[in-house]
Amino acid sequence: MITDRFPGAKYANIFSYQRSKELDGYDEMGEETLQLVGDVPGYLGCESVDNGAGRTIFISYWESAEAVEVWRNNARHGAAKARGKQWYEAYHSMLVRIEYSSEHNTTLL
Repeated sequence: MITDRFPGAKYANIFSYQRSKELDGYDEMGEETLQLVGDVPGYLGCESVDNGAGRTIFISYWESAEAVEVWRNNARHGAAKARGKQWYEAYHSMLVRIEYSSEHNTTLL
């Protein structure tokens, strides 16, 4: 497997969402949780793509299912998830095991 961008990634959490208009506290919580997740052993990074019309896909990369579970059980992350129906009109989250990766000119991404 080619893993230039996220070496050691074996899992990816794909979170696709459409924001709502009720975003009180959203930016602050986003900044806080991104700082906290960086301290979780096995978290390898993330990337996000926004279509400009409010739809975003956020992907986080993980070394192991155990690392994902540590983050899933984080209290602040749980507090953020509890506000999901306020902050998002719609969302879909899935954890996938990475079986293969191919890359070309990833420095452009």
